[in-house]
Amino acid sequence: MEWSAKQVVVTGLAHSSWRNCRSVAVQNAIVPRSKAYDLRDRDAIIRLYKETRPHIVLHLAAVVGGIDVNRANPGRFFYDNAIMGIQLMEYARQFGVEKFVAVGTVCAYPKLTPVPFKEDDLWNGYPEKTNAPMGWRKR
Repeated sequence: MEWSAKQVVVTGLAHSSWRNCRSVAVQNAIVPRSKAYDLRDRDAIIRLYKETRPHIVLHLAAVVGGIDVNRANPGRFFYDNAIMGIQLMEYARQFGVEKFVAVGTVCAYPKLTPVPFKEDDLWNGYPEKTNAPMGWRKR
């Protein structure tokens, strides 16, 4: 896929990080800020897609915390991350986005997965419990 003329939305990445690591082939990248677009909110997602008209969405965003915060908020984190991903994908479909990539995470794998990790091992057990809500959502 030729990206040079594509409008690309990258969620969950600090603007400075994107500026420092992006490929020169991507000229039209948008990195939405959470203050402007709460990606858990349907209306914010619709507004993002209307305003940016992306061809490609790279979904990296997540609601996360440290181990203690993850343990204290498993239901909230699961819901927030699941609803964010599901709605971003659904509205991407409705807006005719050409390509949607949702990035996974190692915490989706069972705690005792052999290294190197293989995709076939993803469902071979419960994710590491301190990150399980994120792991289940990424699965």
